[in-house]
Amino acid sequence: MRLLYFICCSLLFTGCNARSADKQLVKASDQPAPDATPTSFDTSFKTIHILVALCDNKYQGIVPVPAKIGNGQDPANNLYWGCGYGIKTYFKKSRSWQLIRTEKKEGPVLERLVFKHVSQKYYLVADAYDGRNIKECTQQFLNNSCGKTKDTINIGTKTVGIASNAGLVAYIGHDGLMDFTLDETYKNTDGIKRDVMILACYSKRFFTPHLKEAHVNPLVWTTGLMSPEAYTIHDALTGYINKEDNESIRSRAAAAYAAFQKCSVKAARNLLVTGF
Repeated sequence: MRLLYFICCSLLFTGCNARSADKQLVKASDQPAPDATPTSFDTSFKTIHILVALCDNKYQGIVPVPAKIGNGQDPANNLYWGCGYGIKTYFKKSRSWQLIRTEKKEGPVLERLVFKHVSQKYYLVADAYDGRNIKECTQQFLNNSCGKTKDTINIGTKTVGIASNAGLVAYIGHDGLMDFTLDETYKNTDGIKRDVMILACYSKRFFTPHLKEAHVNPLVWTTGLMSPEAYTIHDALTGYINKEDNESIRSRAAAAYAAFQKCSVKAARNLLVTGF
């Protein structure tokens, strides 16, 4: 399995493209504090919250990738963030999303990006987790999924929901549940059914036991080894924002994966599935 995972990762290297510091870079301390009442936020804007566990040769159970892109403490050059097909670089180049804020943080989240959709009332918040904190990232995603962690951020004059207040929560990166176990339970706490996406190897197998009682709607997750590159979730989100059904969203994800990975659509659809 580790050899196959290495092959998947090697497909990513051509997309690696270190990025310079953003002109929009701001310190997290310069941003307004979250709303004192995290359940109060502007419901006219919907939020997608993506958690990315940065690729990490030292702290994750993966076959090592080249050192520069496998440093989980360096978002700018990381395979899943700053490289050409990483979340930061790929979404910055997208015609559908506009980067409106970048925040540098101090662990376990090292950087936060806030994007706004160019034509719809959607914000996308992406958090880059220090690779050594993959367990905390996984726990946070599961807590977001079941309603335990309601939170907000201020964007200009608006307060928008993140974490459990987001309509869609996603996890991208190595499947840490292949390496460690979680004793917590993630039973739904508020009766709200959230949409989730998980781009990680064998995510349906390893995340299902933790999400059984979370009352989620799995839009896209995986049945095997995969490369969690940004184009897959980017194209899936196009269908999501257009209010397409699960199958259409899954089809968009599979088409993108097939095109970039140069595999058949049938193979991509066998890998990327929807629902329980």
